[in-house]
Amino acid sequence: MGFRFAQGLVLLLTTAASLVEIGLANTIGGSPRVPPSPSRSPKTFIVGESQNWKFGVNYTDWALKNAAFYFNDTLVFKYDPPSNTTFPHSVSLLPNLRSFRNCDLKKAKMVANQTQGAGNGFHFVLKKKKPYYFVCAERDGFHCNVGLMKFTVAPLHRQQRRY
Repeated sequence: MGFRFAQGLVLLLTTAASLVEIGLANTIGGSPRVPPSPSRSPKTFIVGESQNWKFGVNYTDWALKNAAFYFNDTLVFKYDPPSNTTFPHSVSLLPNLRSFRNCDLKKAKMVANQTQGAGNGFHFVLKKKKPYYFVCAERDGFHCNVGLMKFTVAPLHRQQRRY
């Protein structure tokens, strides 16, 4: 019983710390990367940059380093189609933080299949005011759990400059 409580407490504290860190990365100019002007045009981000969308890259770290994300920004997921030399990947959205933290795929919604990341990649536009929980759902969550193929973004509104 005590062990389960301790696990829950650790999960709660790491979740809270992650949310605070994401919030700070999105709003404070003193963060490791100063967010660009919120009045800028929509931007396109290659998920994972030169690493693309693949097993073993820490995408939560990538998202924190690239924050802030704004409405109408585009995330591009690039990954090789399945072959004899590559593992298949896909992109799914999870409905909530609990599913995200546990890589619980029961209510996952696939937004890009195993072939859509080839070529120019799969483009996802951040259009809603909500957190997005992205994961690779391949191998029954193994890529999400062990391969770190998950991250979350919460797009911000662009502010209009008043003169």
